[in-house]
Amino acid sequence: MRKIVFIVLCATTMLVSGQVMTLDSCRNLALRNNKEIQQTALAIDKAGYQRKEAAAAYLPQFDLTAGYIYNSRKVSLIKEDQMLPTKSFNPQTGAYDYNLVIDPSTGYPLQVNGQYVPSMVALLPKSGLTYNIHNLMGGALTVTQPIYMGGKITAMNQITDLAQQLAREMRASKVEDVIYNVDAAYWQVVSLCAKQKLARSYVDLVQKLDDDVKAMVNEGVATRANQLSVDVKLNEANVDLTKVDNGVTLSRMLLAQLCGLPVNSPMILADEGRDELGATLMPTTINMDEVYGKRHDVRSLELATRIYDQQVKVARSEMMPKLAAVAALHATNPNSYDGFENRFGAAFSVGATLRMPLWHWGGLSNKVKAARVDADIKRLELDDAKDRIELQVNQAAFRYQEAFKTWEATKANLAQADENLRIAGIAFKEGMGTIDEVLAAQTAWLKANSEKIDAEIDVQLCHEYLNKVMGNMNY
Repeated sequence: MRKIVFIVLCATTMLVSGQVMTLDSCRNLALRNNKEIQQTALAIDKAGYQRKEAAAAYLPQFDLTAGYIYNSRKVSLIKEDQMLPTKSFNPQTGAYDYNLVIDPSTGYPLQVNGQYVPSMVALLPKSGLTYNIHNLMGGALTVTQPIYMGGKITAMNQITDLAQQLAREMRASKVEDVIYNVDAAYWQVVSLCAKQKLARSYVDLVQKLDDDVKAMVNEGVATRANQLSVDVKLNEANVDLTKVDNGVTLSRMLLAQLCGLPVNSPMILADEGRDELGATLMPTTINMDEVYGKRHDVRSLELATRIYDQQVKVARSEMMPKLAAVAALHATNPNSYDGFENRFGAAFSVGATLRMPLWHWGGLSNKVKAARVDADIKRLELDDAKDRIELQVNQAAFRYQEAFKTWEATKANLAQADENLRIAGIAFKEGMGTIDEVLAAQTAWLKANSEKIDAEIDVQLCHEYLNKVMGNMNY
């Protein structure tokens, strides 16, 4: 972490001191400071935690449950004292007979209100069956080991592993987008700096013509109208120079913002002073299978398709039996295992649970069908993406070749414009040409230079875009 901070501080110090920035240094700053890339990095960490969470489902789960309840009253199992009849052994019958009161007059058991009167009773007092449950406490330590969950645990582990790979692909795709945007902003600054230099040269060129025309007007060989036409061109050139200066400032701000730096950072680019960037027409042999293998968005869709296939298995697991082993150690106070005394009593238990779905009116089967439809939709999205990528790649290759041809043509046009300007200048000095011809030659020269700059930058951008769509970006 300290090393990263040190590198960032060094890079910032170099920028403040006007250090020349290359394209790679701008890319590195953007990758370190881009907030969206940092978010994708956190998404990878999150996917890793979810993968570990899914892997934990294979292992036994330990749970501790505890509770406390205060009751305002005691509990009694009987309403009042109970008197229970007793029995004695009768040797004559070999059985137990109730101890009853014998009526002396009849010799038979005495009955009162139709009920026999016992001669001996066992007292069951209410106080003996009254328990103190004012403070009721209990707890259980439970261990659950999944044995078979219908394939859900395996499918969830596959999903989380694929999700982590998907997060990495999404980060790589975002990195390429950031790099491409930085490259476009970088070459935009280079282009505008070249046009700024061109605009200044054009102002100097028109200024020199304006000075010559003023001298000619003073000598009487040129008219006031000639001088006014040159003054108008000079004003237009100064206005264009102001626009270009503003464009350079704004484009530098954009590049600084993409690099994660203050917008007013003094950035000097390594390529902004070069007269010729140079480019070589690269071969554009296209193998779409290789392109699909390199494209992060295609790999992301392939991973998403595999995730949806696993979602089908998760939905199908709801229709499968589920078996788990369970063991528990539980304790209560009052002791429910020994007379409800006010002390803890503990016991353990082991067993197994089985859940078998029987009939859900088609709800579970329709859930599986819906998951299959989602997977089929994702496959169609993948096929459609490949079709669009093939068109995108071929269009990018065509644009790159056209940009290179245009650049070659602009170089030839610039050579002709330079020669026309030279001839018009000589003819004007010799009195064989007019001021309008010189102005026209200067305007054509400005246009040819501007078109060459645009074409040269377009070659760079088209080549970078072609690398991006073919998955060949180097960073």
